[in-house]
Amino acid sequence: MITKKDIQDLASLSRIKIDDSEAESLTSEIGSILGYVKQIENIPISDSDEAPTPRNVMRDDDVTHDPREYTEALLSNAPSREGDELKVKKIL
Repeated sequence: MITKKDIQDLASLSRIKIDDSEAESLTSEIGSILGYVKQIENIPISDSDEAPTPRNVMRDDDVTHDPREYTEALLSNAPSREGDELKVKKIL
């Protein structure tokens, strides 16, 4: 799996200083993590030829209300407006 030299090489590439005892403990810790991840190989998968059917989960882009139906209600809450637009301070 992973060796003490691999850990030291990774530390060097990461510009992290570790001593031999840290490298030794990391070797066993990373080895157990990799062993745990390796369990993925044991997951049963079916040999079915059926591929999942792609589908669109987005709704159709349909107009559900009149375009200016809510304009007045929204702009009435604005502190300042100019016609059908919000009026804000100039930001430079």
